[in-house]
Amino acid sequence: MTAFTHQFHPTSLREYDIRGIIGQTLSGKDAFAIGRCFGSIVAREGGKKVAVGYDGRLSSPELEEQLVAGLVACGLEVARIGCGPTPMLYFASYELKADGAVMVTGSHNPPNYNGFKMMLGKKPFFGAQIQQIGQMAAAGDVVPEASGSSTQIDVSDAYVARLLKDYDGGDRALKVVWDPGNGSGAEITKRLAAKLPGEHIVINGEIDGNFPNHHPDPTVLKNLEQIIARVRETKADLGIAFDGDADRIGAVDGEGNMLFGDQLLVVLARDVLKQHPGGTIIADVKASQVLFDEVAKAGGTPLMWKTGHSLIKAKMAETKAPLAGEMSGHIFFADKWYGFDDAPYSAVRLLGIVARAGESLAQMRDALPKVINTPELRFNCPDERKFGVIQEVKGRLATSGANVQDVDGVRVLTEDGWWLLRASNTQAVLVARAEAKTEEGLERLKALLAEQLEASGLAAPDFSGENAGH
Repeated sequence: MTAFTHQFHPTSLREYDIRGIIGQTLSGKDAFAIGRCFGSIVAREGGKKVAVGYDGRLSSPELEEQLVAGLVACGLEVARIGCGPTPMLYFASYELKADGAVMVTGSHNPPNYNGFKMMLGKKPFFGAQIQQIGQMAAAGDVVPEASGSSTQIDVSDAYVARLLKDYDGGDRALKVVWDPGNGSGAEITKRLAAKLPGEHIVINGEIDGNFPNHHPDPTVLKNLEQIIARVRETKADLGIAFDGDADRIGAVDGEGNMLFGDQLLVVLARDVLKQHPGGTIIADVKASQVLFDEVAKAGGTPLMWKTGHSLIKAKMAETKAPLAGEMSGHIFFADKWYGFDDAPYSAVRLLGIVARAGESLAQMRDALPKVINTPELRFNCPDERKFGVIQEVKGRLATSGANVQDVDGVRVLTEDGWWLLRASNTQAVLVARAEAKTEEGLERLKALLAEQLEASGLAAPDFSGENAGH
């Protein structure tokens, strides 16, 4: 028996997951190594069972097979739940009392990408833990080879039944258009829609790893053009879209307007706070000030936190928050649910709110205070420089006496509104955003941001993209 060692491509071990381009930076050998190393971590902690799922990408079945082989070689029992959404795997890990879980998914990335999301026990596995997998593989630091087992287990019926259990909209017949984007949530979407009251139209409802109709990211307006057209054409009450592995949600009101992640969170938070008065509602630093203000107005305790689904989950557990969300469409319910990001579950809760409300989703959106903001601006900055730039900006702002929130990068408040600059945890980029009550105010905020970047020797981002009313 040859000793096990493996080298990962340096770009594949990320902050929240392992990710790469098939045939270039990610292969079946990597999948086996992940199984062998992650399995060793589980086994050394006394764990015996790992749940595994995979998404609808063309490369996912082979990666899943190699991953399972690595886990089995650690002497573990592997529960294989097959192809489905990432949240169904999270659900399975609770339901099957697994000691760990691994999802093979490229999420919302292009078709030639794939990757792995992991849970150890009931907690997200991220950051230094992912780097540990690379170190273990390079050193061959794994448990002795053993013979585990693998079993196919179908949890889909139990998952759909559990989703439906929290539908609280009564019998009101809503008309809803669904777009799972040919992603791994497509089959679950059809089964869920068939059992909800009302009229349901599912588009792009076949799992297809080529994503033939549009890129599976529902936070980008261009990817919602199909669902917007169908909502308008059928005079539906609303439309719901998922990303490639259905852990992120997008929503469209009955007039065909997209709801941003923070607007959706306002609607959900008001409802949750009726049961949890004073409850903490968490949102990431990219969210609109409107969200934090509206949560406070509804009697909640708004908490701004770092961007990143693993970081938000950890903060939720710490603060016992019943609800959290990100601009990227990750919505986390701990109210009646398990605290993980689950787009089909968020959809069920949203439909319940709309069905019970005396107003439409469009009216709820229209009633929110109007602000003008830039889209998320991303621009290249070397990994070894990006965090240094943030520190330099922070230092200058401190000297100038600016009003700064520094939970994740810098979010600077002025009379006009706010601007944000943070370093991405997953890419060699800086991320910027600004929001104001007026166009003139937004221009002043952009100028302040540009000034800080230029002081650190960087070119200002291209502000030529259209500003969004929000």
